[in-house]
Amino acid sequence: MTNARLAAALTFTGLGLALLITLALTTPWQPLPGQIAGHPPAGAVTPDPARDFTAAQLTRSASFSGDLRGPAYLGLAAELLSVLAIGLTPLGARLLGMVTRPVRRWPLQVVAASLTLTVVLQVVALPFDAWSETVLRRYGLSTQDWTAWALDWLRSSAIAAIMWIVVFLLLHLLVRRFPRYWWAPAAMGGFLLVVAFSFLYPVIVEPVRNSFTPMKPGPLRTELLRLAASDHVPVRDVLVADASRRTTALNAYVSGFGSTRRIVVYDTLLTSASPGEIKLIAAHELGHAKRGDVLHGTLIGALGASAGICLLYLATTSRRVLSRVGVTSMADPRAIFLVVAVVTVLTQLAGPAENLVTRRIEARADVHALDLTRDPVTFVRMQRTLSVRNVSGLRPDPVAYVLWATHPTGPERIAMARTWARLHQVGEPPSLVP
Repeated sequence: MTNARLAAALTFTGLGLALLITLALTTPWQPLPGQIAGHPPAGAVTPDPARDFTAAQLTRSASFSGDLRGPAYLGLAAELLSVLAIGLTPLGARLLGMVTRPVRRWPLQVVAASLTLTVVLQVVALPFDAWSETVLRRYGLSTQDWTAWALDWLRSSAIAAIMWIVVFLLLHLLVRRFPRYWWAPAAMGGFLLVVAFSFLYPVIVEPVRNSFTPMKPGPLRTELLRLAASDHVPVRDVLVADASRRTTALNAYVSGFGSTRRIVVYDTLLTSASPGEIKLIAAHELGHAKRGDVLHGTLIGALGASAGICLLYLATTSRRVLSRVGVTSMADPRAIFLVVAVVTVLTQLAGPAENLVTRRIEARADVHALDLTRDPVTFVRMQRTLSVRNVSGLRPDPVAYVLWATHPTGPERIAMARTWARLHQVGEPPSLVP
């Protein structure tokens, strides 16, 4: 192993250990008081979907999850197979060679290769995205016509193309300037790019998909701002997203940090949920803001990106790998598909662990909402409303839960609220199904 590869391997090991230790120490493994990590607290309520959801609702949830399983699993398989097929064989290099051969300057070659990459990835995903859209329409979750859906798809493709172009131009600039040790400045640059993207996302990317307007003055806005003030959480604004132009789903979230932090509420939520339920959802988002979850997630992601770039260097400087792909070095724009193949594999491997951590963070935000409002009865009603309206998985497939679930299920959150009520000696919410 050369000195450069040894240094990259040692740096990856150090960053990986730092990431694991940070996650182990900062993840709220026991969000409820008196809870031991990995074990429910004494008197914990077991999740029971049949206690709060009717047989028809359970059937509809299971049917929806089953119908989405096809495009989800097949789409994932198609993405992995296509990326690996063109990234780990000479096929990708040949394709990019045909595209870049007429262009002489390397920056233009990188741009051409990045655009080709975007087209390939988007075309592979297109039939499965369209399939998912038909399922969403069948269950009344999508309000878009195909023209609006296609425009959204084109906008997403354009954003993806711009991101790939920026990333690969910077990467190839470093590879050409530091051919042996490009991983070091790339790791630092990756860290900074993740932080910058998280900071700019609310003001650059989010407006592409939705329009945002300040919540109109009134009792609800006043109450939400009062709630934030009582929680000692500085919030720049409470915004309403025009989500109804594409979906009937209910949602709210917090994004950004510092001067870009804001709470965003879907307009569908304002017309479908009671003020008490909206207040609880806002309290949940305040929990994220108070704990700095966006900043924490950004820094964790940035640290993971830095470690991933070191591992990417080790994979893409292997002579055996380069020979198999048909390129001589990372400085060749034809190696772009190899980079994407490695990144895709790393992302898929890290996904389940990331989702596990995110579910615990979401559970902590739920506990924060209960601590702030002390209203588990409304909390349970709110979770039932969200689950029914969004046709959430009430008894999710275990594989799908591990691969994609970033939040606890509705029954899990309801059970935790009842456990919270028992621990705090507050009236336990009754069953919502007689």
